Amino acid sequence: MMQRRVKITGIGPVTPAGIGREAFWRGILEPVSRIRPFTKLGEENGPLVAAFMADFDVEHYLDRSRVAKNAARHTEFALAGAMLALRDAGLAAENLRGMNCAVVTGSSLLDFGGIGSAIESVAKRGLRGVKGKVVYTTTLTSVPDAINQALGITARAMTLQSSCCSGLDAIGYSAELVGSGEADLAICGGTEAPLHRFPILELRAAGLTPPNIEMAERMARPFDLWRTTGVVSEGACMFILEPEDSPRPGYSFVSGYAFANDEPNALCGGMVRSGRLAMAQARMRPDRIDAISAWGPGHKLIDAAEARAMQSLFGADLARIPVVSIKGAIGNPLGATPAIQVAAAALAQRFETIPPTVNWDYPDPECPLNLSNRARLLAHEATLVNAHGVGNVNAALILRRC
Repeated sequence: MMQRRVKITGIGPVTPAGIGREAFWRGILEPVSRIRPFTKLGEENGPLVAAFMADFDVEHYLDRSRVAKNAARHTEFALAGAMLALRDAGLAAENLRGMNCAVVTGSSLLDFGGIGSAIESVAKRGLRGVKGKVVYTTTLTSVPDAINQALGITARAMTLQSSCCSGLDAIGYSAELVGSGEADLAICGGTEAPLHRFPILELRAAGLTPPNIEMAERMARPFDLWRTTGVVSEGACMFILEPEDSPRPGYSFVSGYAFANDEPNALCGGMVRSGRLAMAQARMRPDRIDAISAWGPGHKLIDAAEARAMQSLFGADLARIPVVSIKGAIGNPLGATPAIQVAAAALAQRFETIPPTVNWDYPDPECPLNLSNRARLLAHEATLVNAHGVGNVNAALILRRC
């Protein structure tokens, strides 16, 4: 139970729609998909599409000497996001020294790029090809540790792995640390870089990302009648969380957080429980929710299941609540996705604008949600953020405007 209110004071998005708060907000308001053919892995691996950041360079955000050699791509994303979030909050590394801080990150996957490279090295060269560095660079715990090292601090560090809910769980857990007084500042969020030969080929084989490149920019179609599957992509978003009495202005309060699992044969059914528990923690009734940041990956079954869960949670009131999925714009960077959703939702509250659901053109009767493929001007106070992942996991977060 959170005992003091917790606010977001800094936002650091690293996404195909834009890097940094201002660029991201401009990008996510555009009715444009960043998904395109992904050819880096070579034609021999078949067709792939994704939203990706071809020109990302961590040196644009911090000195390379502060980044561990051979750091994984998802670690570099998190480092850039943390630096951007600190700058957005008006903080420098020196301000954190001596503070009671926590660093909590969420990712669904290990660094499969580094792991795959190590396996190939041994296969080609035998024991001479063994790379001991992978013990330190490919684990998920290396992400918050890298942030600690880059900032020169010894904050309590933790990483969460709960499939695609990881980023939201990291924010929720951090809010509880700050709310209870266990930490006075948290650097938290989600990061993901899955665009390696493994696991992207397995994800394609599982029907979780498309097997062709035709009309790539139309592939991710959240809640649209003609949707097929989601599009796995990459990205990150980090945040600064502080208590209400912090001198820095806030975007939104993290007012409620919860997680829940689906029961057997009840896809996304756990969203109902996680939503109810999050609202209970926020001391809010369903009729107080003004907007929903939906999971909505553009998957035929998952989108419909989420719509049913929202109908169960809100009943007839659902028709008045604006709903958005940002995955038509940026795809689905797995565990980083819900953190990016939180950024979009907090900025939407600040600027009184609901981003568009890109590629939502043909309403599906199975998904009777209040969607729009254009940005909507709307002052709103409370937003429900949904997340769902493989393993029947769900999470929900309530943001209230500061």
